[in-house]
Amino acid sequence: MGYKLAGYDVIGCNEIDPRMMYAYCQNHNPRFPFLEPIQDFKNREDLPPELFKLDILDGSPPCSSFSTAGSREDGWGKKKKFREGQAEQVLDTLFFDFIELAARLQPKVVVAENVKGLLLGEAKAYVGRIYQEFEEAGYYVQHWLLDGSTMGVPQRRERVFFVCLRKDLIDKVPTECNLFDVMPRLVLGFKEAPILMRELTDYSGREITSKIIRTLWDNRQPGDINQAVANERLFGKGSNFGQSYVYQDKVCPTLTGKDTSLIHFDQPRNLGTTEVCSVSTFPQDYNFAGQSPHYVCGMSVPPVMMAQVASAIWEQWLSKF
Repeated sequence: MGYKLAGYDVIGCNEIDPRMMYAYCQNHNPRFPFLEPIQDFKNREDLPPELFKLDILDGSPPCSSFSTAGSREDGWGKKKKFREGQAEQVLDTLFFDFIELAARLQPKVVVAENVKGLLLGEAKAYVGRIYQEFEEAGYYVQHWLLDGSTMGVPQRRERVFFVCLRKDLIDKVPTECNLFDVMPRLVLGFKEAPILMRELTDYSGREITSKIIRTLWDNRQPGDINQAVANERLFGKGSNFGQSYVYQDKVCPTLTGKDTSLIHFDQPRNLGTTEVCSVSTFPQDYNFAGQSPHYVCGMSVPPVMMAQVASAIWEQWLSKF
């Protein structure tokens, strides 16, 4: 959706989850959908010639291995299922499978998105390896930590974006020229005005019926960022960190894949589907094909966020070729 908003033609996709692929196809009807692990897809001998003429190849490898929530390092190198119904695989190597695909298809630009946790702690070593493998695949690499709330998205959402330019596109320039005199560094500096929750709220979500969750909500205090603060006051221990409060005079916190992750501070309700679509910049008529809107939106790059990146790539790089 983000690329379409920016004016691109999106011709195909590779997805491992049949439910997500079904929802994607219902909304976008791609010409070349491949429902299979990327390990199989990258080695296909029957790929259509159109895939070898791409302006952009975009990938978001499953990133729970690097998330700041959960076990992180304890799970590295171990096979797991990203979601029920998917094939078991080592998630933290999927990024490098994606780079192998880029090396084979050789698009002009490669975009790869991941979680903020990729830049933290032990995971930073992966960034060095990502740079090295993109370089070996024939690409110049840059990366940014971007926040959707500065990009026209009514949600605080930080994601890491790697944007890579194929070396041969500019390697033919005279050797005395500086690389970025010929092709300037991509600039991704966004300063959109914040969109506050009061502009989107309709209180359409489910009322909280869980006794413990309602008790914590009843004992909230202005300034609490989540239910864990009340839990600490009442019971002396931290819990319920994953249930954040939404204030009307602030930008919405990060939406996750769980439908209980966000609670209105001024009403005991979770966010409803219309609110979830709004904070994620999804269309209100998006066909979720029987899947949870919270899950689909919570696991997605907001379309407007992606459109901003895609537009910058076109304006600063691709339009110059």
